[in-house]
Amino acid sequence: MPQGTISKLYRDKGYGYVEGERGYWFFNQSTLNGTSIDSLKVGQPVEFREGFGPGGPRADNIKVL
Repeated sequence: MPQGTISKLYRDKGYGYVEGERGYWFFNQSTLNGTSIDSLKVGQPVEFREGFGPGGPRADNIKVL
């Protein structure tokens, strides 16, 4: 699974972005696995599955490392 870091968080809106080797990936709080958006921090390392949504690249099945 690709790895990256949390680059931006919009907790009040329920989404954020992961920066990985291949760019930035959007994520929604529903794609978090074993954690909540409230416990995430910018710069935190994660792994994720690459996906693609209506708006472009999307990070799915995000796990905190």
